[in-house]
Amino acid sequence: MPPEMVKQNHWTLCAKGRHTYKFNCFAPIINLKSPLARPNSSLLVGGNGEKQEARDLSRVVHEMFLQDMEVYNIEKKLAQLKNLFVEMEQALIAYSGGIDSTLVAKVAYDVLGDRALAVTAVSPSLLPEELEAAKLQALEIGMRHELVETKEMDNPQYTSNPVNRCYFCKSELHDTLKPLALKRGYSYVIDGINGDDLKDYRPGIRAAKERGARSPLAELGITKMEVREISRFLELPWWDKPAQPCLSSRFPYGEEITVEKLHRVGRAEIYLRQLGYKNLRVRSQEDTAKIELPPEEIKDFILNTDLPELVTAFQKLGFLFVTLDLEGYRSGKLNKVLTPNGSGYNGTSAKN
Repeated sequence: MPPEMVKQNHWTLCAKGRHTYKFNCFAPIINLKSPLARPNSSLLVGGNGEKQEARDLSRVVHEMFLQDMEVYNIEKKLAQLKNLFVEMEQALIAYSGGIDSTLVAKVAYDVLGDRALAVTAVSPSLLPEELEAAKLQALEIGMRHELVETKEMDNPQYTSNPVNRCYFCKSELHDTLKPLALKRGYSYVIDGINGDDLKDYRPGIRAAKERGARSPLAELGITKMEVREISRFLELPWWDKPAQPCLSSRFPYGEEITVEKLHRVGRAEIYLRQLGYKNLRVRSQEDTAKIELPPEEIKDFILNTDLPELVTAFQKLGFLFVTLDLEGYRSGKLNKVLTPNGSGYNGTSAKN
């Protein structure tokens, strides 16, 4: 049975049997290297309790303290995010249905109600299943949700797939959303860029900034992990949804992107998801499909997947060859070409 605990200011009293222990839970806030911050230290107030019992109780209190600090950090970031929307007074959100823009949309709606509008751009680079998921999420949140069509596939600067392809994609997005926002009386478009994105190779961020978009998550330094933590704190059922960047990110730079290729790689990924795999990519290089799965799932995939059936299914989609990347899934793998050492942009990986 866990000991009964009573918090008195920054002290925690733990009573177990006839012994009472007293721990200073405020000390870690002042100095995390303080002896009182470590789980093997405690202050015995009364009784003749054993030292091991005191250390065990101290460890429990220490873990409770860390959990409290985690919740405090989440609540603090959430409050800051809400305050930003209070200042904005209204918000048009570039809403893809991904975990980042969905959190932005949720908090905006909680603060602004009908003064918040989520808008999703529809194009061949968005899986139909992802569009349906975005609709359902907006419906569950309860907010207004509209669709607009973007035409990045009509732009050769995009379809030729240069290293700054994302710039032309986001240019099209914001050139579509900004006039809509101004027409509806919104001062600017809000996106879901987070603090970690600023460290990656993201040419699309520049396109958004050039058009006056705001990024609340990035402005507050909210990381991808914190986005998931806040989403879980808000009990959003999609808090652990895998990242799903646009399908154009599956092609090596320089290979032309077509609607047919986007459809082919999208259906291939859906096939794998239906087998039960969530975190995955199907990279497409000419007529070859390269499957990427987390390293720890590769053995299970090889042993338990009907490989001939999978190859046949992929060939029906239009691939001639199907391979498995033995290195495993890693975000931004195609960005290895951007640096001499092959490590990705500035030593980090973009989310491709």
